[in-house]
Amino acid sequence: MIPAPDLLPASVRAFVERHGREPSWRASAPGRVNLVGEHTDYLGGLCLPVALGHRTWVVAAPRTDSRVHLTSGDALEWSGDTSHLTGSPLRGWASYVVGALRAVGWQGGLDLHVESSVPVGAGLSSSAALICAVVTAVTERSPDDLLRAALEAEQVHVGAPTGGMDQTVSLLARPAHALLLDFAGGGLPAGRPVPWSPERDGVELLVVDTGVRHANDDGAFARRRAEAEAAMALSPDEVVAARDPLPRRRRHVDSENDRVRRVVAAVERHDWTEVGALFTASHVSLRDDHEVSCVELDAVVEAARTAGALGARMTGGGFGGCAVVLVPTTQRDRVVARVSAAARAAGHPEPSFLPGEAGGPATRHRAAGPSHVDLSQAQRLT
Repeated sequence: MIPAPDLLPASVRAFVERHGREPSWRASAPGRVNLVGEHTDYLGGLCLPVALGHRTWVVAAPRTDSRVHLTSGDALEWSGDTSHLTGSPLRGWASYVVGALRAVGWQGGLDLHVESSVPVGAGLSSSAALICAVVTAVTERSPDDLLRAALEAEQVHVGAPTGGMDQTVSLLARPAHALLLDFAGGGLPAGRPVPWSPERDGVELLVVDTGVRHANDDGAFARRRAEAEAAMALSPDEVVAARDPLPRRRRHVDSENDRVRRVVAAVERHDWTEVGALFTASHVSLRDDHEVSCVELDAVVEAARTAGALGARMTGGGFGGCAVVLVPTTQRDRVVARVSAAARAAGHPEPSFLPGEAGGPATRHRAAGPSHVDLSQAQRLT
């Protein structure tokens, strides 16, 4: 199990070492895992995500010139002028930071450093966590304004066709709660906190990272979205007459929205057996009707269920990434061992396991004092 680390001290030390001064702002934002309600947010549907304990940390300070200098704990680096904050989209990790700065209308130079424990490309919203950490760090706005900026950053400036669930839960999550989101009204979603503490009933949520990576900007996600949007625009009679795959895309969306409602009801009455069964039904729909699973995800779900899990499903956009497994605490070690053994036997990447406790939202952090790094040895402004 990979616990969630506190990367704020390391972020501050790295900023001082690489930028030559103390940061002015410190912020972090969580990754998220979606319990149920997949590929529904951009179609006006329902979803039920929780924020994770794993977070992305951003520390930053303004510059007196017009340079923007971005660094990261992965030794990735990007520099540009403020002129790069307008015009055509960039690519790579810097595009998310620059997109966030564009969305908040950032003026002037900036030094910014990023550290993260959210796995990249795993379906846990690492990109949304990065964007939400940046907008939280460099601006002081209302939660709704921060959400609008985060959505603009990823949808407009990065060009990823996300629906809004990721940014919403990263900015508005509550500890020990899931967030029931309803996108039916257009614009910002309506949200209702739903208590989520299965561990109090002897049940745990495991997040299983298959090690298979995806990217929201590689075209596959956009194709599924276009197919689903076309299917949802049809009348019931037109759906019956439509050519494959549109009827299956429509069936997934309709049934998934119903599963969200049923999961919420089951959670509220502490019926974890029913929640697990609905998780598994969601996976079958995502695999067969929406066709966004992969063999590695299917193998995790099957191995977990045969080892004693109450249910399991892929989570996130699909084509790789993570599964969520609902398991009695007494069966956790057995499930972990069986899933790992199944992956090795099939020649799949070794999976990793993250705790699925529901965490809190994006946060600005106060300075706790100097970082105790020798500034005389640090890189100076250039």
